[in-house]
Amino acid sequence: MSEILWAAQAGYPPLASLQWLPLAAALLLLIMREADLALVIGRIFTVAELVVAIDLYARIDVSTSVLQFAERVDVFAYHAAVDGVSVLFILLTALLGVLLSFYGMARQQISPVQLLSVLLLIESSQMTMLTTMNLLWFAGASAVQLALVGYLLWRWASAREENLALSRFLQYQLFGWCLFMAGSIVLVWSHADVLGGYWSFDLFELLETPQIGKYQSAAFYLLFYGLAVRTPLFPLHGWLPNSAGYGLIAVGPVLLLGVKVGIYGMARFLLPLTAEAVMIWQPYVVAFAMVGVFFAASMAFRQANLRRLMAFAVVSHTSLIVIGLFTLHPAGLQGALLLAVNFGLAITVMLLMVGYVYRRTGTTHLDRLGGLFDRVPFIALAFLIGGLALLGMPGTPGFDAVHLVLEASIETFGALPTIATALGNVAAAGFLLWAFQRAFLAPRPRDLPAARIARTGKMEYFVGGATLLVLLAAGFYPEPWLQLTDTATQALSAHFHHD
Repeated sequence: MSEILWAAQAGYPPLASLQWLPLAAALLLLIMREADLALVIGRIFTVAELVVAIDLYARIDVSTSVLQFAERVDVFAYHAAVDGVSVLFILLTALLGVLLSFYGMARQQISPVQLLSVLLLIESSQMTMLTTMNLLWFAGASAVQLALVGYLLWRWASAREENLALSRFLQYQLFGWCLFMAGSIVLVWSHADVLGGYWSFDLFELLETPQIGKYQSAAFYLLFYGLAVRTPLFPLHGWLPNSAGYGLIAVGPVLLLGVKVGIYGMARFLLPLTAEAVMIWQPYVVAFAMVGVFFAASMAFRQANLRRLMAFAVVSHTSLIVIGLFTLHPAGLQGALLLAVNFGLAITVMLLMVGYVYRRTGTTHLDRLGGLFDRVPFIALAFLIGGLALLGMPGTPGFDAVHLVLEASIETFGALPTIATALGNVAAAGFLLWAFQRAFLAPRPRDLPAARIARTGKMEYFVGGATLLVLLAAGFYPEPWLQLTDTATQALSAHFHHD
């Protein structure tokens, strides 16, 4: 790789800043005694993080696929750089950090300063994963993030079944993390075997090493399934319904699911490092993903809890993203990554609105909800718009993204698999509209009097409105995001042979 020093492009280290700003803020908040001042300072830091992310976007050269703003410290094996795809996910992470710094403070029964500190630490680990070019650093930051989300599930769960949610989360995520680490070691081992014992976890050094076929398949299997647990992809999604159903209502899931780090990891590491094995296993991955679309949709219709229904919506639409990614076609890759970001925005607004519903009613069971539209029409409409965005309706970023995925799918797999995938998206529309009708339009239960349902507050308007504004703006004006990811996805697709 031709190194481009950050100083030549920005005059300051933007990638290190993205990692250290939230970390410094979290440490500062933990030692502060004045809670109100600490919250203000924490929010200022999240806004500063978003400003750095926007500055990075403004400075990146989208006409080249060369990774930019490189930062390297060999002593610590630290190597960070970004391309258009990285910047897209970085912007999403920084935006969610700002929104959650305001959303999470509304629950008075928990320590808001401690909660915000944990959120900032999670954001710091997320930024490390999105900027690192080193498999070991990626795995280390992932372990830190998962431990912090596990802490949220343990410390601030919203129901008595939190022990089940926590145990399932830890079992699956530890298993997935171990698979990813094993796959990384297989790659590094083959690298060392070729170079006479020199071990390196650096992406670019590994790419320069010819990989032996038998190692490729083993590495692919381990890396893919390790990342599939995080994504989550059928049939490795078992941790999600429990975590969503019994865990902290929105804060943890938004950071874990809103930014699809599993999808990003596949694009950044899995596809380029195991390209030959990807070509071999491509049909099997797509087959599992197609089954996942319909399985998750059918399970969603059977849910009586709105949070568990949302969990299966995540699994269903994640399968569509994976199908686009494994077309290995430039349009499919670009569509899948844009769809992942659209998904992040859509699932964020839906989870936050479900959180606001829970605060008012104390439940997310559909048979105990109803009649909410009259009291909180903004929350209802925001949930509906998020659901439509999840489906890729016109006016949302998912519209162009879904079309890119389906176009690439037709060219790669033919018409029948593509039609089947599209029908799965139609099924998803059915269960999301059904959930909206049950929760917001159905008759209000007798034990849920209207006076008990508080009107929408100013902070709720801000959080929901800001998310919808970004979602709709990106939908009606998608050109900047298409330009941002075009050259990077073209370069990624070039690793594979196309007829």
